[in-house]
Amino acid sequence: MTTRTEKEILDLIYNFVEADNRIRVVIMNGSRVNPNIQKDIFQDYDIVCYVTDVEPYKIEKDVVPYFGETIIVEQPNFGPWPPYDADGSYHNYNMQFLDGNRIDLSFFNIEKLDEKCTDSLSIVLIDKDNLCTDLPPVSEKSYFIRKPSKDQFAGCCDAFLFAIGSHIPKTIWRKELPLVKFYIEGWLREPVQLMLSWEIGLKTGFDKSIGAKGKYLQKFLEPEKWGQYLRTYVDSNFYRIWDSLYVFYDIFIQSAIFVAKECNYRFPEDNAAKVLSFLNHVRILSDDAESIY
Repeated sequence: MTTRTEKEILDLIYNFVEADNRIRVVIMNGSRVNPNIQKDIFQDYDIVCYVTDVEPYKIEKDVVPYFGETIIVEQPNFGPWPPYDADGSYHNYNMQFLDGNRIDLSFFNIEKLDEKCTDSLSIVLIDKDNLCTDLPPVSEKSYFIRKPSKDQFAGCCDAFLFAIGSHIPKTIWRKELPLVKFYIEGWLREPVQLMLSWEIGLKTGFDKSIGAKGKYLQKFLEPEKWGQYLRTYVDSNFYRIWDSLYVFYDIFIQSAIFVAKECNYRFPEDNAAKVLSFLNHVRILSDDAESIY
């Protein structure tokens, strides 16, 4: 088996679109159009088609087979966790092909073009009606770190402190491992990454991106801090999970104090101290305790 080349995949897309008069505009976005990303063999083809009517494209057998033999096809709108905006006005197929290629193919009504076509990492593949003549040059601008407002900074601090000071310690005490892991990755790591991104922006300029879920953090963190950050990834051992919380705490507090000083915001020192004290207390609380204090 041979993996189809980029030219072969794009030719397939062009032919699919040219043969269908209902498809008026086709845009490719994502990493394949990002000049700052080194190409690799796993880059997807993120393709958005703007059509006169979305309904016909919800029939999988009329769309997917054209592009080749698949390993699996996902239709997020039909799944148990649909996107927040899955109102039936658009449809998409995430297609993993047997030859290793992947195409994420979306269909939106042409009336949504101005509303949806705002991603700075976009190029026009086909424009049958000259509707996209003013698309700006490709850049990462849509994904740049943005300086936080006072409320955003305060909200990030509150989110982190509540997660580490309420949700997580009681869940560790209860030995509810799946929920602990969910809280750590979903509710604790995100405010840490956000605060680190603001620190990076303040130090290097707000013209960079740390990537989805912080995947480029290593590029911007000092080796020592990156090593510290790696220690937040631990296994299922509760003792090591407890240790990782203190690493999270140190990283966040150091970063938040820096951001607060640079932006002239107030860091909630009293709340942070109370959270740390409560964390210390719950860690030594016996498994059969009948009262928190």
